Amino acid sequence: MPPRLRSALSAVLITLSCLLVPFGALALWATYGLTDTGRYVTTMAPLATDPDVREAVADAVGDSLLHEAGGRLETGPLRSSVRPFVHDAVRSFTQTQAFRLAWDAGNRVTHDAVLRALRDDRDEAAAEPVTVDFAPVTAQVKQQLSDEHIPLAARIPVQHTAVAVLPADELTSLRKGFHVLEVAGFWLPLAAVAFAAAGIALAVRRRRAIAATALGTALAGALLGLAVAVGRSLTLAGLPADVPHPAAGAVYDALTGTLRTVSWLLLGLGLTVALTTWLTRNLRPARLVRRLRGPKEPVPAPAQEPTRVQA
Repeated sequence: MPPRLRSALSAVLITLSCLLVPFGALALWATYGLTDTGRYVTTMAPLATDPDVREAVADAVGDSLLHEAGGRLETGPLRSSVRPFVHDAVRSFTQTQAFRLAWDAGNRVTHDAVLRALRDDRDEAAAEPVTVDFAPVTAQVKQQLSDEHIPLAARIPVQHTAVAVLPADELTSLRKGFHVLEVAGFWLPLAAVAFAAAGIALAVRRRRAIAATALGTALAGALLGLAVAVGRSLTLAGLPADVPHPAAGAVYDALTGTLRTVSWLLLGLGLTVALTTWLTRNLRPARLVRRLRGPKEPVPAPAQEPTRVQA
């Protein structure tokens, strides 16, 4: 194969590899990071101690309790006077071990239900919304409060109530997208590595190809970090007005923490490999000695004796 054609094919393969890196990282994160229930619960667990999340939970649960109370608490001055006490009580509960237990259990139950629905290929399942029964969570909280000798904890009712977490009209499209992510999460990273290896092996000057691949990987890491930041702004901007943005931002940051770490790793690894390649090329002992000595002086040609002409 002619050297010029090899260089062109190598450049195309390396470019494709660098373009696939951020998309492969996103697909890999969505497929293997968000679909593991244990990893998801571990990721979400620290949010139980986040002040913004606790405040949002206190507001939501407090308003729900007031709404379920009905009657005179729904309107009028009595509601405004009772509301601060209810919210203070719920806010105090969010600082207990029982709340952290309920938070982990609720996230586990919800994640399991959504994951089973996304992986269900039955046609009739598409017409049913995804619901979660939080009665087991309530039972765990009740047991925890009873063990801590909280007054009236034994009277907490454990009711089996189906709470919708995913509407039926969005389930079909989400299933298709989930299956695409499962395929992309495996093939995109593999294709990126294969294209990079083929491009470097095909290059005429492999050292330059390695440096180009490293710089492209660093650029992909920077673009991935930028995409995560832009996605955060767009996500918060698209939320309804009644959703607390600080709490939503904390959840987004927790879920995308792995992506931010991967973006920094790609950036650091790419720059390190590129710098190492440059140093090994320009600071080799023989090359360095030649640079220190400077350009070679031209050797004067030996003088030629005049040709004698015999008479």
